[in-house]
Amino acid sequence: MGLVSAKEMIDKALEGHYAIAQFNINNLEWTKAILLECEELKAPVILGVSEGAAKYMTGFKTVHAMVSAMVEALGITVPVALHLDHGTWEGAHAALEAGFSSIMFDGSHYDIEENIAKTKELVALCHSKGVSLEAEVGGIGGEEDGVISTGECADPKECAEVAALGVDFLACGIGNIHGKYPANWAGLQFDVLANIKDAIGPKMPMVLHGGSGIPDDQVKKAISLGVSKVNVNTELQLVFAAATRKYIEEGKDQQGKGYDPRKLLKPGFEAIKAGVKDRLECFGSIGKA
Repeated sequence: MGLVSAKEMIDKALEGHYAIAQFNINNLEWTKAILLECEELKAPVILGVSEGAAKYMTGFKTVHAMVSAMVEALGITVPVALHLDHGTWEGAHAALEAGFSSIMFDGSHYDIEENIAKTKELVALCHSKGVSLEAEVGGIGGEEDGVISTGECADPKECAEVAALGVDFLACGIGNIHGKYPANWAGLQFDVLANIKDAIGPKMPMVLHGGSGIPDDQVKKAISLGVSKVNVNTELQLVFAAATRKYIEEGKDQQGKGYDPRKLLKPGFEAIKAGVKDRLECFGSIGKA
């Protein structure tokens, strides 16, 4: 199976009251670990690529070629969407040209009129190519590729205006942040989430960004209120770093050919797989492929 639009898998998740995981990828090991674990657990998956990660991997075309070839070489049968995460106007067009099957246009830093105008244009372009489009209203706190937000909650009226453009799923700020959550974090604002859901209607799936570190009970409650996609990045970075640190601190890189990068990166690779399984269990998407 080749890369697919994320629309069908997310619509099914909304109907079935579970969520699809978006795991951001950073290199070959990340991609391979996620694909193998999702295939084993029969879970549909969205591979998220920020513009910074794409640049690190030498561009959208390289990422698309790697992911497409890996899906084929590994015999992956579960649905896989390759998704631009927090795309700029220019980035969205570049990722589309490179063959990405799903796009997030983040126009949340524009005023609502410009966000609507740009999103409307991209909806038409993406849908003409069979590509799903995610839009954003309200800021997701923290920093993503240099864009810093305090995490202001989205306005339900503005959410309804953007949803009406025909987007496939909608990211709304509800107190969530990128990166590690501070000890004094107030938690997700479920009253805001419920008001947004009332405004956008029962058939519009919602996206929870900053999914790393939110307590499982809050994630599950968000899913019960209409969140059908949860984004995870920092969580896998942390377990990868911890496993790699342990390997080096135990001196295993000095034993035999332990310095071989295939051996050096293996503990982190296995930690990513375990982290993926843990999140899929929480989101309820195992066996949904």
